[in-house]
Amino acid sequence: WANGGAFDCRFYPVNASFTDGIMSLKIDSSDKYGYRYSAAEYRTVQRYDYGTYKVSMKPIRNDGVVSSFFTYTGPALGTQWDEIDIEFLGKDTTKVQFTFFTNGKKQKEYLYQLGFDAAQSFHEYGFTWLKDSITWEVDGQAVYSVSDEQYDIPVTPGKIMANVWNGNPEKTKYWLNVYDGKTPLIAEYNYIEWEAARDDSMAASSAASSETSEEPSSDSSSVSSAAESSVTTSVPVTGWTT
Repeated sequence: WANGGAFDCRFYPVNASFTDGIMSLKIDSSDKYGYRYSAAEYRTVQRYDYGTYKVSMKPIRNDGVVSSFFTYTGPALGTQWDEIDIEFLGKDTTKVQFTFFTNGKKQKEYLYQLGFDAAQSFHEYGFTWLKDSITWEVDGQAVYSVSDEQYDIPVTPGKIMANVWNGNPEKTKYWLNVYDGKTPLIAEYNYIEWEAARDDSMAASSAASSETSEEPSSDSSSVSSAAESSVTTSVPVTGWTT
């Protein structure tokens, strides 16, 4: 499938793979459907609400590309567009971008200086989403926060997602720089975790999406391949396996 707009690629299940418990998401060359490049995306089957979201990852370092970890829901899932992002712009992986949307409106975008090159080794990134705030973390330390006194905080349960993609130079060159066409490019994900907010009033609803009728059995989530076919392969969020 293709998203169009800022994306100069199509997404394929084959671009997501697992080796020794590590998930690899790949940007590669392509000659199909009018696109020169293919990309990868992984997402949960269930949707998740208030709580703490964590990922251990190594993003791609290359002009014109994005490696991400985020929550998302929108009109295609029958809801308003709510999203909370951790994005690495490949042009400078010594920084990480925090962004969020509520009802389709971008509320804030913040670029945080890491003090290291994220593409060199695994580090943990995450955010805690509550009714009245979002706090982003790096290696377990809070580094940036917003509150409902400043912005509209997302309210809709979303899917946990990760993807890599290259930008359309006409639309993203000032944001990402121009992609040079280098392939393959691979981002690695060591683990993803989610823990429900402790306050009972903020407990996750974990509403099942239309892709499955399964309900989560605990506070741990599972992720499944966002494939063009109807077949999904689930792996634990707490540790990627084949």
